[in-house]
Amino acid sequence: MKALTLKRIFAAGTLALVANAACAAWPDDRPIELVVGFAPGGGTDVMARLVAQHLEKRLGANARIIVINKPGAGGEIAVRYVAAAKPDGYTLGMINAPGFVYLPLRKGAKYKPEDIRLIARLVDDPLLFIKRRGSSAPDDLPGLVQKLRQSSESLSFGHSGDGTTGHLALMDLEHSQGVRGNSIPFKGGGDIRLGMLGNHIDYGLITVSEVPELTDPNGPFAAIAITSDKRHNGTIPTAAEAGIALRYSSERGMGGPANLPESIRGKLEQALQDTLQDPAFLAASGRDAAVLAFQPGEQWKESLDRQTRAFQEQPASSQ
Repeated sequence: MKALTLKRIFAAGTLALVANAACAAWPDDRPIELVVGFAPGGGTDVMARLVAQHLEKRLGANARIIVINKPGAGGEIAVRYVAAAKPDGYTLGMINAPGFVYLPLRKGAKYKPEDIRLIARLVDDPLLFIKRRGSSAPDDLPGLVQKLRQSSESLSFGHSGDGTTGHLALMDLEHSQGVRGNSIPFKGGGDIRLGMLGNHIDYGLITVSEVPELTDPNGPFAAIAITSDKRHNGTIPTAAEAGIALRYSSERGMGGPANLPESIRGKLEQALQDTLQDPAFLAASGRDAAVLAFQPGEQWKESLDRQTRAFQEQPASSQ
């Protein structure tokens, strides 16, 4: 019995040494995968690539980060990939809320929020209703709602998939106003923009950072409403001003597998905080700098836990 106990202690000690050695080598011995659950060109993808570029230098001289796109199922495919990865710091993912907590509750996603260890929130990006400039679609939310009341599904709305911010906002609008739109899922913000430019959809439900040309009066898109508490640039009206209480924002951050070691998680959190304060990063962010909103992983988890409880309290019929 004593020999068996000593053997177990030795085995446990050996595993601990191997784990410590792996953490000590991280991240210099091979590239880090940063997984994005949406197609290239959208807000999550653009931010991930910019963050990766500036984050590398804070993780070590030999650190390399490769962005990998795994679009589909509103981000579920990417989250499942990260959750199933070895917790060694070489597979990380961009996490998009509120879809991250909504999908397991309402759509039966094959992951649980606790399968991911949150590292930090990076962005709090309000949602817009935009249309192609010059299109015949109504120019404000009241006109939009009136047309849908007159003819159900007569207007089409592009969003990034079930459980994403745009999809949730559309369902909220439909439920609160007693109307129904034509919901069109895309793989990301870049595809939504193309759909609008091709006149395939009437509106895009897309975040501020995904429409950099918003301030250009001659640009291809015009925003009819923003789902935040205040106007964007003092010009784009809020949904609340139209008497429709829509408040939706895309929170984007970074996470890893549930058992990601604290030594790696903590180093990443600090490096991300430093990155978001770096003047070079802020300058490269351009208009995106306005939606940067760092939050430590544990605080972000508490916030998302509150969102989870709110979804649980809502009747399924409203979703």
